[in-house]
Amino acid sequence: MMHYRVLILIVLGLFASGLHAQNVKKYVRKGNKQFEKGEYSEAEVQYRKALDKDPNSYKGKFNLGDAMYQQDNYEESGKLFNELTAANVAPEAKAKSFYNLGNTLLKAKKYKESVEAFKQSLKLDPTDYNAKYNLEYARKKLKQQQQQQQQNKNKNKDKNKDQNKDKNKQDQKNKDKNKQDQNKKQDQQKDQQKQQQKDQQNKQDQQKQQQQQQKQQISKKDAARMLQALKNDEKKTLHKLEKQKAKAAKSSSSTIDW
Repeated sequence: MMHYRVLILIVLGLFASGLHAQNVKKYVRKGNKQFEKGEYSEAEVQYRKALDKDPNSYKGKFNLGDAMYQQDNYEESGKLFNELTAANVAPEAKAKSFYNLGNTLLKAKKYKESVEAFKQSLKLDPTDYNAKYNLEYARKKLKQQQQQQQQNKNKNKDKNKDQNKDKNKQDQKNKDKNKQDQNKKQDQQKDQQKQQQKDQQNKQDQQKQQQQQQKQQISKKDAARMLQALKNDEKKTLHKLEKQKAKAAKSSSSTIDW
């Protein structure tokens, strides 16, 4: 009885597995029909349903990568195809994954990585003419990109050089202005010192003049006093002389000349 149950479980398991695979194929076929109509977002929905049933579905993931590519979502498209390049599939299928990866990188302007992807595709399928053409195109775009980058580098270098030159000019200009301002300040300080010295000298001269005036005033007063003193002395002297004169006259009048 147990052996029978085991057989039933095995049969049920095989039936479920087959049903699961049919569901995956059904969603992939629906997605393909919508993809052919150009309904890429609707196709994306069906491919994702297939992957929900079987995350390792090579066709589901490959076609989802194509749908994302058509919607310009190159980042996710590239991620899907990059995963498929590591899948355990036939060389021809893997070559297609590298080819689509190269196209996705080409659209994303990652030309160096695109060249390597096309090289890998051709290693697996050397007869793929489209891969050969796209490889040469990617190489051409890579060369143009490198030239543009070099031009931009030179341009930035020249720009930086001009900026440095302008900066040096401005620095020199600022330096000259600072020097002029400093010289002007020093000249102003010198003028202030000269003016202070001049004011000090004028003050001293005024003080000297005042002192001289004071001395002159004192001298005039002293001269007036001396003159007055002389006048007083002269009066005293005259008075004394007059007294002596009068005395002499008196003496002479009392004498008899015999």
